[in-house]
Amino acid sequence: MSILICGSLAFDTITTFPGRFAEQILPDQVHILNVSFLVPTLRREFGGCAGNIAYSLAQLGGEPLVMATLGNDGHSYVERIRSWGASTEYVRMIEDSYTAQAMIITDIDNNQITAFHPGAMQQAHVTAVPERKDIELAIIAPDGRDAMIQHAQQLADARIPFIFDPGQGLPMFSGEELKDFIAKATWVAVNDYEARMLCERTGLTLESLSKSHLKGVIVTLGADGCDVWEQGGRTHVPGVKAEAVVDPTGCGDAFRAGVLRGLGQGWGLTASAALGNRVGSRKIATAGAQNHRATGLDEQRN
Repeated sequence: MSILICGSLAFDTITTFPGRFAEQILPDQVHILNVSFLVPTLRREFGGCAGNIAYSLAQLGGEPLVMATLGNDGHSYVERIRSWGASTEYVRMIEDSYTAQAMIITDIDNNQITAFHPGAMQQAHVTAVPERKDIELAIIAPDGRDAMIQHAQQLADARIPFIFDPGQGLPMFSGEELKDFIAKATWVAVNDYEARMLCERTGLTLESLSKSHLKGVIVTLGADGCDVWEQGGRTHVPGVKAEAVVDPTGCGDAFRAGVLRGLGQGWGLTASAALGNRVGSRKIATAGAQNHRATGLDEQRN
């Protein structure tokens, strides 16, 4: 059975700042912020939430079905997805746009500053959720605003359970729009900062969200693992110590791939989150969002 992944495909330009952002930014001067970071290293990687999730999911033995858009410079990405054995049937090429681009600076504390050009992603809504009986599960990851809204509605209409993962796209939506996403979703996945923003904008708490129709809410906590909220109760799932801390880019997406793989195999949410932690730990030890190996990590069910 296939897992539909709705989200972005992008090229990541990744740089490293050998210092701390906090030492370069004066809190009382942010109204006239003008900073420059010397970044001695630079590399270009395949990225975007949909691509990153699909990569790890394929590594875990899942069947990702990517639904996303690429620009006229995206042919190499199409070939890359096919190299995983994944379908590109719903990857659309937009000829008058560039593929989405993320420019990422990471400091020595693994804090990140990202600039993002959406490019072809802004046309992601032109592709509708396909009518296929083999799609058992889906995720709405950060994508074009219209695409996220329309795909959530289409998944709800098709009665396909999905994870709502607003990520860095969360600020695009009002409280009422976020409530509408939640009403259609089966699970919600956010990091700790996004969780606070989600609660602030909706006026809801994590406890109340988990007591609703949702089957669970996951809040990721970086190296500390994650919290899983179900029916008003919180379960902490400890992080997995990484062999090395090399690059945090794509760790959240790797985690979500693990969750999707677990849910797709009928695991509970806590066990699925534990798998997500294992995949995230493997990813952070490797540079880039799509260069780690995750095969075999789903053989142990916590």
